[in-house]
Amino acid sequence: MAQGVWTIAEQRNGEFRKITYEMISEGKRLADALGQELTVLLLGSNIKDKAADLGQYGADKVLVADDARLEPYTTDAYVSVIAELTKANEPAILLIGGSVQGKDLAGRLAARLDVGMAQDCTELLIDGGNLVAIRPIYAGKLYAKVTYENSFPQMATARPNVMAMNEPDSSKSAEVADASFTLDDGMLKTKVVNVDKDTSGKVDLTEADKIVSGGRGMKGADEFKILEDLADVIGASVGASRSAVDAGWREHTDQVGQTGKVVSPSLYIACGISGAIQHLAGMSTSKVIVAINKDEDAPIFQKADYGVVADLFDVVPALTEELKKIV
Repeated sequence: MAQGVWTIAEQRNGEFRKITYEMISEGKRLADALGQELTVLLLGSNIKDKAADLGQYGADKVLVADDARLEPYTTDAYVSVIAELTKANEPAILLIGGSVQGKDLAGRLAARLDVGMAQDCTELLIDGGNLVAIRPIYAGKLYAKVTYENSFPQMATARPNVMAMNEPDSSKSAEVADASFTLDDGMLKTKVVNVDKDTSGKVDLTEADKIVSGGRGMKGADEFKILEDLADVIGASVGASRSAVDAGWREHTDQVGQTGKVVSPSLYIACGISGAIQHLAGMSTSKVIVAINKDEDAPIFQKADYGVVADLFDVVPALTEELKKIV
């Protein structure tokens, strides 16, 4: 009989991503609601020494799959190992963070396990002993309530920065065990031969707590400098709308929206962004949205908590100078 909640830890170069702690925190809440244990599956190479620390966020047990072929991440290797362990242990619920890596992993894994999967969820509940997943559809215009029938594990991915993260409790540690698995080289169709690392030191948009984004109203690549200045003052990352990226003003890695990155920061400042539905789909779950646009009829104001109808080239520099006095 399927029992217990599992989640997958996401790490890079031995360091846990923020989404890992969010998923452990959410998984613990669901496990407590079921009266069951939360198990975290940790894959990588030479990472066992950090496994027990995951107990500080709520993990009861950590299964460590340690193999050189699991560092760095490849879809084939991770799916093979996780599918084998899932079938052997039969968890009732399997949660994965909706990061770029998590979305890549979840789709393939659900197909391998032949189960349904709710993607990009913003709320997870337990009803009658089963998982209920709430996820936005139609570019965020509606929310779907997804339930599962006779399908285990019940799989879902959660949007980054949406699930509340527990405060770490240093008095707690998780039970750590070595996972027993086989990894056939014949199944590994891809191999990472080189990694070009981002040396900018910037926080990835999907993990950023504050984001300042610019759109077509920025008028050019050089004008993004005023957004960079504002972001530096408040400790934010800089994003862009699709139109700004298509114009070549910013890299695609900075794109926020349905065809870019879906973000949920505590603060999202939209500068010169009209608010096309594709962009709103990527940032509408932000905690506080501030819009700066000289067009008072821009759709972005319908989603904004605070709106400034003015020329952004007047407002942003002035805002930056005022914030320097208090930050």
